[in-house]
Amino acid sequence: MSKSLSKRPPKTAPKSSALGAPVQQDPNEAPSIAKPLTRVVAILYDGMLILALLFLVGTVLTVIGTLLTMETGTESSQAQSLPTWYQNLVMTPAFVLTLVAFYGIFWRRGGQTLGMQTWRLKTVNNAGHLLTWGQSFKRILAACLMPLLFGVIGSLIGGSRTIMLTSAFLGLIFNYVFCLFNRRGLAVQDMLSNSITLKMPKVAHEGLWRGFKNRKKNQ
Repeated sequence: MSKSLSKRPPKTAPKSSALGAPVQQDPNEAPSIAKPLTRVVAILYDGMLILALLFLVGTVLTVIGTLLTMETGTESSQAQSLPTWYQNLVMTPAFVLTLVAFYGIFWRRGGQTLGMQTWRLKTVNNAGHLLTWGQSFKRILAACLMPLLFGVIGSLIGGSRTIMLTSAFLGLIFNYVFCLFNRRGLAVQDMLSNSITLKMPKVAHEGLWRGFKNRKKNQ
């Protein structure tokens, strides 16, 4: 983390609330590195929305793939599976792009997804600025590295799809267990992408939609 994030902010005049009443802010309170459990809970919040988006994308692509690549029948016995090339070259990249777009849009606009906003988390680069598209993509790849590695190992050891998915999930958990052994409390993706997830003070917490609005004004 750069010096700009490690230093405590200077004392400022009390901020005003929406009703005009002054809001007192503790001058000693500053953003801190988010705890691993809080990060995981925020991911679970976002996971429900991500699954809904992936289901929608998958449904649309399945319908398109069925119309373009297969003969449709009228009975269940005539049901077929989509070609392997379509699943690997069309559906899988579409799922990856959906994930990148979800996090990239939120991180670039306000540094927060919906789940992160609930727990006052914010992802920025080491200079304290919002991530660019390139930095967002790099962070997502870094977060997927350990699940992918664990999944490959599980596949080689067990061979079944269940073992592979379980191993990949353990790789995801490892990203955050690593925080407990890192001196600064950084996750694997923090170190590999030169970015960081912070726990924001209540007063300094901007909020998702206000962050979107302010980001638009500054462009």
